[in-house]
Amino acid sequence: MKVRNKIPPFRLILKPLNDEAANLPKFKWASEKVGSRHQLGGTPTFIQQEEWPDCPSCSNKMSFYGQLDSLNDEFVIADCGMLYVFLCFDCNETISIIQSY
Repeated sequence: MKVRNKIPPFRLILKPLNDEAANLPKFKWASEKVGSRHQLGGTPTFIQQEEWPDCPSCSNKMSFYGQLDSLNDEFVIADCGMLYVFLCFDCNETISIIQSY
């Protein structure tokens, strides 16, 4: 698979911006890694099978932009899942995909 623009990988570390965010409760039943899998660029860590979309405008493979993890039991993405964001730098089109366990 040929992706035109591959972003170098960055780990995204959550830094609470107020007391409400700092005091969110942790997951009760999820493994410790859930909630810490945020990432910008690199290669997505798909939970299920690989889903790499084509741009709806130009049909080229889209660039993986980042993934956002569930935060806690209140702000959970589809059963401790993640949101994956893809971008076509040529067309400025985006596609997001949710995967979960």
